[in-house]
Amino acid sequence: MRQPSAASTARAEAVKERMLQNDAFSKLLGLEVDEVGPGYCRLHFTVRPDMLNGFAALHGGVTFSAADSAFAFACNSHGRQSVGLTVTIDYLEAGKLGDVITVEAREEGLKHKVGVYTIRLTNQHGTLLALFKGTAYRTSNEIL
Repeated sequence: MRQPSAASTARAEAVKERMLQNDAFSKLLGLEVDEVGPGYCRLHFTVRPDMLNGFAALHGGVTFSAADSAFAFACNSHGRQSVGLTVTIDYLEAGKLGDVITVEAREEGLKHKVGVYTIRLTNQHGTLLALFKGTAYRTSNEIL
């Protein structure tokens, strides 16, 4: 696997900053972006009481939204505005109050108009909570 260039890593970081400026929902969820790079994003958040469903488990909508945010940072990291075309999620385990959830998005394939990404959500014990797959449509609009 090739190491990304300093320029492509800097572009991914600049895109992340630009996106975060207006991303009120990621802020609402308390998402903290730990690392971005070309086709990659790792972020985390802590499960709060207002994120729980009626069975005291992490609400699936929160899980989905966190994965979708990591997907967005990863697929836009190349500097072309990209939007979700198709996404799916498999829920494997439930998050609990106080869990620290890590969300890691990786690019699996990139073509001129389409990118494919897998996103893994794990808790602080390394337990896999969910698998998200996203296909992004890459527009011709430059972000920066």
